[in-house]
Amino acid sequence: MSNVLKLGLPAGSLQEAAVELFRRAGYKISLSSRSYYPTIDDEEVECLLIRAQEMARYVQDGVLDCGLTGHDWIIENGADVHEVAELIFSKVSRRPVRWVLAVPEDSPIRDVKDLEGKRIATEGVGLTEQFLARHGVKAKVEFSWGATEVKPPRLVDAIVEVTETGSSLRANHLRIVAEVLQSTPRLIANRGAYANPWKKQKIDDIALMLQGAMAAEGKVGLMMNVPRDKLKSVLALLPALQKPTVAGLADENWCDVNTILDESVVRNIIPRLKAAGARGIVEYPLNKVID
Repeated sequence: MSNVLKLGLPAGSLQEAAVELFRRAGYKISLSSRSYYPTIDDEEVECLLIRAQEMARYVQDGVLDCGLTGHDWIIENGADVHEVAELIFSKVSRRPVRWVLAVPEDSPIRDVKDLEGKRIATEGVGLTEQFLARHGVKAKVEFSWGATEVKPPRLVDAIVEVTETGSSLRANHLRIVAEVLQSTPRLIANRGAYANPWKKQKIDDIALMLQGAMAAEGKVGLMMNVPRDKLKSVLALLPALQKPTVAGLADENWCDVNTILDESVVRNIIPRLKAAGARGIVEYPLNKVID
């Protein structure tokens, strides 16, 4: 086949979330515990599982045409890639992850300036050194192979670690001194691949469907029949992405109203809609919302 897009999927903590996002976007990806080459129900796409930490480098070098990785690892690798889309999803929450500078609770270090000449352990050496340079601080930054939270105070004075909830830091009696970086997942592309019209269109199509799936998360559709003389009262109750769609029915005294709203408000709003005159109220799930 002449046209094939090489897509990198993140192995590790983001793997399940990425595959689930693709599923909601309409792509079926099948994983095998023995293979780093997942199958996808699109014959124009080849997938490779690779750690998010390395993704940007392989996309930059053209080994992959595009891939999913964190903004933090793009910065860490100093990778020259095209960022196609921001995709705010993670294994715990929809919030960005935070790289933070942390020290033991009883440490005298209270400010970034206090790190002058100190030792810092982190998996993100590059982004930590950039952070220190911005503050005019010189410190020894060493790569941590894991269990970073247990290293201070005996092995290092401070750590720079990624966190979503801060629970692991608190459990290890660590105190956050400063935020180094906020990061969200990104769909990135090799600049040469993105200059290819066919690959650009394919990548943009994937981005559109992924963003549509994310936009639909936590939202539902609601349709109902409304007497025309009650329409104004019903519409006043409806929060919507855009204006609700109103269409005529065979009975000119009634109309059909269709809208999209947060699933969390449905249980409260349906009784109010019925009281306002709406009938035949139907709630239905959404797979994708495309603006």
